[in-house]
Amino acid sequence: MQVPLELTFRGVKKTEALDDLVRDKVEKLHRVCDYLTSCRVAVERPQGNPSTGSSYRVRVAVQVPRGHELVAVREPSQGTVNDTLETVIHRTFDAMRSQLEQLVAKQRRDVKAHPSQDMAGIVDQLFPDEDHGFLKTPEGESVYFHRNAVVNEDLEDLVVGTGVRYVEEMGEQGPQASTVQVVARVGGPGREELREDAGEQ
Repeated sequence: MQVPLELTFRGVKKTEALDDLVRDKVEKLHRVCDYLTSCRVAVERPQGNPSTGSSYRVRVAVQVPRGHELVAVREPSQGTVNDTLETVIHRTFDAMRSQLEQLVAKQRRDVKAHPSQDMAGIVDQLFPDEDHGFLKTPEGESVYFHRNAVVNEDLEDLVVGTGVRYVEEMGEQGPQASTVQVVARVGGPGREELREDAGEQ
């Protein structure tokens, strides 16, 4: 899944080289966490010529399913007058990568600590225009999920009947699915078992 990127430049001329550098850094974040839902990057040059510190500010903010938002900011005061913009970008993304690695490791520990929460079901209804859908459990119950809960796929890639595993958690209006991962595509191995378990004919 391609990470939606919002890139802005303020007081800095946008060049193809800078654009490519940022996009390369975002792709490397995606390798750490392949279910990022958004990434916002702001590259700025505050007014004035500082006698100390760098001339640039870079801010990186990413969103991860289950309501996590991580932010890394490199302020002019944290650098030196010799720091190039490329150096500031590298250091800001290094800080974000560290945060992201810690979050991913924690999420993996949490899933392992609660194996009973890892459940199976099939995609029962899809509403891409409304950013959500519903899964059917083996007991025939309907469970809501948002597009941001789907990992390694886009909501538009799913079809009714796709087998998934997910983590069930309590939302504001009842149970909902998070960390929805495809385990059996329509017509692929395991589909018949999932359909039978879910009570479909």
